[in-house]
Amino acid sequence: MAAFFIVALVAMASSSLAFDMGQSTRCVAIPNQMRVCKDVGYSEMRLPNFLGHSNLEGEVVPRSEDWRPLLQTGCHPQAQAFLCSIIAPVCLDAFIQPCRSLCVAVRDSCAPVLTCQGHPWPEALDCDRFPAEEDVCLTPHAKFSNFAKGLPKPACQNCPSVEESPAGKTVLGAFCHNDFAVTAKLHRLRHPTGESEFQVDGRVEFIRQGPLLPYDTKHLLQQWLLINLRCAGALVRPGRSQLYVLTGSVQPDGTVALTRLFPWHKKDAGIAQATRKWKHHRC
Repeated sequence: MAAFFIVALVAMASSSLAFDMGQSTRCVAIPNQMRVCKDVGYSEMRLPNFLGHSNLEGEVVPRSEDWRPLLQTGCHPQAQAFLCSIIAPVCLDAFIQPCRSLCVAVRDSCAPVLTCQGHPWPEALDCDRFPAEEDVCLTPHAKFSNFAKGLPKPACQNCPSVEESPAGKTVLGAFCHNDFAVTAKLHRLRHPTGESEFQVDGRVEFIRQGPLLPYDTKHLLQQWLLINLRCAGALVRPGRSQLYVLTGSVQPDGTVALTRLFPWHKKDAGIAQATRKWKHHRC
């Protein structure tokens, strides 16, 4: 999955600033296979797009897919609108680019995800190339930021420690010294391309809920796996599922950090013992 960053960065660098606002364009329907922008809120796009791509099937659609894993991380609520305004600009009488302020907002949230994979923010998306808000352009919506402000969110981090066959006392100590503890089954899919996709299978069970929200925790852990691909790759073997006890804390800025992880095998009596004792345990 990490390969998508390399493909996308190379593709965007090669077409950087390739669009000429004076050239003729045509309107085409956004195809069903262009999943990244299919539900963006409009049905027709202009070609060439703002990256200079004019071949819909051979260029625009496959390169749009390069960005789907990044969008799945939820790095910014308007990341899809921003990227689609560039790769699939809406077909109106005037060209509508993203505003510089929208670019900055998305870049500040999503660039750390790219950095987590060892890649910089693409030069083709340099925010200085986009118009200021006094021009006609796509602006950021404050309501999205306000909605997500109070929710815990995943972030790039150093990989948490993984402890095999821990003693019950060790596990209870982790429950006490962290904000939350959950059990979750992590699964690793192997695609025909050789890339891996990580998922949280089934329900997430709370041992210590802390500041986590029941309806959001599975999605939060899924995003953590997508952002921290290097850590995820060390947790689960291809084609396998592994049940874990995950403990962690929520930082002052609202980001979630996983701290200690315990693979839960059938033979691990210490984990089973700790989860039974927790309800009556005093830290």
